[in-house]
Amino acid sequence: MVRDRCIPGSVLRLMQIKTIIDKKYKETEIHVLKDSLDDEVRNVVRELHGIFDETLTGTDERGNKCVLRPLDIVSFYAEGQRVFAIDDSGRYSVSSKLYELEEKYGKSGFVRISKSEVVNFKKIKSLDMSFTGTIKVIMKNGYETYTSRRNVAKIKEILMKNRGEGSERDT
Repeated sequence: MVRDRCIPGSVLRLMQIKTIIDKKYKETEIHVLKDSLDDEVRNVVRELHGIFDETLTGTDERGNKCVLRPLDIVSFYAEGQRVFAIDDSGRYSVSSKLYELEEKYGKSGFVRISKSEVVNFKKIKSLDMSFTGTIKVIMKNGYETYTSRRNVAKIKEILMKNRGEGSERDT
């Protein structure tokens, strides 16, 4: 089982969960209510922050809103006036601009490989240099994209720098 998806045992007590659907609520709200601030409340709040602070929302091809984990994202790319995220489950339209995603997730392993694409370098499987003028970037999930030779030095530098940090466990 993947550790970061586990909930601490103390959180798994019997809790009341209510869902209220009312037109007066325009956005989703989560309230944690109890008579005192104890470890149980702290754990629940910490877990909720872990879920929602490190996620972004996207819209799938059927129009469903989906919660995406940035570390599961393989690529963000711009197509026309829209920005999309690709993970192992599919493609999602996201509301952020490409440069915003690059700034926000650059320290988490995302690198710009072209004017219209930012990839998660932890998800790069290999680089195929057999093409003239361009390089095929092959991701661990089989997704393929291209970058120009002028970006190779930057990509290699990042790959080499992170090589010693250990490989990421596929989730």
